[in-house]
Amino acid sequence: MTQTPTAPTPAQGQARAQFTVPAQHPMVTVLGSGDSLLRVVEKAFPAADIHVRGNEISAVGDAAEVALIQRLFDEMMLVLRTGQPMTEDAVERSIAMLRASDNGEGDGQETPAEVLTQNILSSRGRTIRPKTLNQKRYVDAIDKHTIVFGIGPAGTGKTYLAMAKAVQALQSKQVNRIILTRPAVEAGERLGFLPGTLYEKIDPYLRPLYDALHDMLDPDSIPRLMAAGTIEVAPLAYMRGRTLNDAFIILDEAQNTSPEQMKMFLTRLGFDSKIVITGDVTQVDLPDGTKSGLRQVQDILDGVDDVHFSRLSSQDVVRHKLVGRIVDAYEKYDSTHGTQNGTHKGQSRGKSGHKGK
Repeated sequence: MTQTPTAPTPAQGQARAQFTVPAQHPMVTVLGSGDSLLRVVEKAFPAADIHVRGNEISAVGDAAEVALIQRLFDEMMLVLRTGQPMTEDAVERSIAMLRASDNGEGDGQETPAEVLTQNILSSRGRTIRPKTLNQKRYVDAIDKHTIVFGIGPAGTGKTYLAMAKAVQALQSKQVNRIILTRPAVEAGERLGFLPGTLYEKIDPYLRPLYDALHDMLDPDSIPRLMAAGTIEVAPLAYMRGRTLNDAFIILDEAQNTSPEQMKMFLTRLGFDSKIVITGDVTQVDLPDGTKSGLRQVQDILDGVDDVHFSRLSSQDVVRHKLVGRIVDAYEKYDSTHGTQNGTHKGQSRGKSGHKGK
């Protein structure tokens, strides 16, 4: 960021935009500590000259780029007016959303400010919000549809956002209970070989669901809610033969369900209930020869009314930036080598002499 008393005059064919930061917003909230946010903007628009004088920010460069910079600062101010701080990650995602919209790649009217300021749940001094456009559409789909599939790679918030919506529904009395379930399959492990009772074997596998609950509810209240049956965390096998009314039901790691298990689970739906099914079809840990119910169900239920498929990608990863690059690298490798998770398609991860599906 250049601190300058005068802004440059646009050359022929260039445009200039000027943005005034309202006096009630300290410049550090817009520029970032040590100008960290503005460095993100400069990196994204290297051909533009961006200058600051007092509370005035100006940009000179290609007309289309300058217009995007103007829109970016407008969006940033809309976010800041809600009291929510801007972060480097939020600025990067805002730029990506604006570029996609400008290039005609966006298929909706949502703005970065609308995405970044949508509150799902406030708990224990923090607010859970979507961080990407696809995450916002996923959350909106949960509001609008009875059954929603959240499909995408690790770190895209599929399960976390679904659980936040479940807790929100419970607190607003839209449902009477939350049911969280997973198929009892793990990469390279079988529960039967783990020490302890059945509960002790199952508990570590369901631990990620407990961890998310602890982020969203008072930890002291969770044992009480579980004892009362208001929150239930159980393996998928425990769902057989039940009808689940007035419940928000989440099936996590659904790529590890068989087609039969998927059908069994979907038909547990009762009155005034909602189902969210999450999974990553590139991370199937089923035994050799077993089809993934999550892969198959996309063909079976495609176009069925009140069933929605939300698809997230590496661009929606909200963990360390390297996670998104790792996901992309694996997809590129699989595409180039005709493999799936590094294994030749039609071949299991274990013994090479058997065919997988």
